[in-house]
Amino acid sequence: MTSLVLGAILAAGAVLLTAMPFIQHADNLNAPLDGPTPEQERRIAVIEERDRALSALKELEFDHRTGKIDDTDYRTLVGPLRRTAADALRIIDEGAAKE
Repeated sequence: MTSLVLGAILAAGAVLLTAMPFIQHADNLNAPLDGPTPEQERRIAVIEERDRALSALKELEFDHRTGKIDDTDYRTLVGPLRRTAADALRIIDEGAAKE
């Protein structure tokens, strides 16, 4: 009987010890999250611009290969998209070099 009580006390202590970190930090669950800084918002916008340009380039390449877009239209459209993607990549690389 004594060993059963001792085992129950030991189990309760182990559960309490394991749960302590969660109990102590429970008051921070309702704290508001910090929003992105203006610099982070700019980086996110540039990354999204890069992704849009690369997606458009991929779609343009596909349409050109399948014959939906002729060579003249392809040459007209591909240049600005490549420049946009390259500019965004350059800005991202410059930001990464600063960090």
